[in-house]
Amino acid sequence: MSGLLRRHRDFRLLWCGETAGRFGAAVTNVTMPLVAVSTLHASTFAVGLLSACSWLPWLLIGLPVGVWVDRLRRRPLMLAAAAVSLVLFAAVPVLARSGGLSLGLLIAVALLTGAAAVLFQTAYSAYLPTLLAPDDQSEGNAKLHGSASAAQIAGQGAGGLIAQLAGAVNGLFANAATFLVSLCCLLGIRYREPRPEAGDRAPRSLAKEVAEGLRLVAGDRWFRTLTVFGATSNLALMGYQSLLTVFLVREVGLSPGAVGGLLALASTGGIAGAFVVRRTADRIGTARAILLFELGLSSTALLIPLTVPGAGTLLYVVGSFGVSAGVVAGNILKVSFQQGYCPPPLLGRLVASSAFLNYGTLPLGALLGGALGSALGVRTAMWIMTAGVPLAALVLVFSPIRTVRDLPARRTDTTPEPAAQPAGGSS
Repeated sequence: MSGLLRRHRDFRLLWCGETAGRFGAAVTNVTMPLVAVSTLHASTFAVGLLSACSWLPWLLIGLPVGVWVDRLRRRPLMLAAAAVSLVLFAAVPVLARSGGLSLGLLIAVALLTGAAAVLFQTAYSAYLPTLLAPDDQSEGNAKLHGSASAAQIAGQGAGGLIAQLAGAVNGLFANAATFLVSLCCLLGIRYREPRPEAGDRAPRSLAKEVAEGLRLVAGDRWFRTLTVFGATSNLALMGYQSLLTVFLVREVGLSPGAVGGLLALASTGGIAGAFVVRRTADRIGTARAILLFELGLSSTALLIPLTVPGAGTLLYVVGSFGVSAGVVAGNILKVSFQQGYCPPPLLGRLVASSAFLNYGTLPLGALLGGALGSALGVRTAMWIMTAGVPLAALVLVFSPIRTVRDLPARRTDTTPEPAAQPAGGSS
C-alpha cells in the first residue's frame, strides 16, 4: 500500500468506500441492460432510453445541487445519497420476485439512483480537497481513478458472471451491498469539515448562485474549453456505450457471461491510464498530456465496430482499452486541475455547472444511439457514434490548450483572454 493510503486513515476510508461503490456501479452497468434485453426483451431504443434515464438527473437537478453542496457540509449529503441508492437497488430484485418487474420500474430506479449519484458525485468532488492537503490531491485523484478502473473491471466481470449463474436481476443485490460498504466507510471518517462560511455577504437566491457557477464556466477559457470538450465527447461515448450490450449479444453473438468478461478485460485500460498519467504529465506537461490521452488513445474507438465473433472480439478489447485509458487519464488531469485552479468556495458550483453541461449530453447520446440503432442497424450506429469520439477531441486542438505546455495552477481573474485563439470549452 503506497504512502497516501498508508498514512492517511480518512482518505483510506474514502478510497475504500468509493472503490466499493464503483464496483457496484459496474455490476449495474452490465446487469441493468441485460435485464432489459434478456428478461424483458426490450427494444434497442428502450435499452438506450434506460441508459439515458440514469444520466438525465444531471440536466434536471445538477445546477441547484451545486449550490446546495457549497452551502452545506458535503459528508452528510454523501451519506444520504448512498442510503437512497442502497434502498432502491435492493428493492428491484425483491419486487421482481413478486412479479412486479417491468421496464417502467427499471426506468424509475434509473432516474432516482441517477439523482442520488448527482448529489453524491458533486459533494464528493468538493469534499476531497477539504480532506487532503494540496500537495496530496494529485496523488489522491490518481489513486481514486485507478482503483475505480480496477473496480470497474472486477464489477463488469462479476456482473456478467452473476447474470450467467443467478440471473441478471440478482446482480442488483451486489450493488446494494456495495452502497452498504460505502455508508460504513463514510461513517468511519473522523474528519469533520467546517460548515461553509457565508462571509459578510447577504444571503442570495438559488438562481443567482446557479448563475454565478455558470458564469464561472463560461467566463474562464480553461473551464470553457474542458466543458465543451466534455459535452461533445460524452455525447459520442454514451451513444455507442448505450448500444454495447445489444451489439455484443445480438450482433457478435456473445453470452451474458462473455459480455461481462469482455467488458472487464477492455476496462483494464483505465488502470493503465491511471498508472501512467502522472509520469506522462510530468514529462510533457499537463496540457500536452490531455491532448495525447483524449485525442491519441481515444481514437482507438474506431476499432470497436469492426468486432466480429471469435478472434475478432480482440478488436473490441483493443479499441475499448484505448478509450478507457484515454478517458481515465484525461479525467485525472481535469479533476486535479479543477480542484487546484478553482476558488474553494465556488468548487461545488463549478463541478455542478460543468457536469450539467457535459453530463447533460449523456442522456442525449444514449437516446441518439438508440434511435440510430433502431433506424440504421446497430453496427452502423456504432460506426457513427465511435467516429464522434476522436472528432470531439478537435475541440481541444482548436483551443488555448494546444498553445501551452501546462494548464495553469491557480486562477487569476485578471488573466486576459487570448486574442488569436478561438473559444473552446471546459469539462
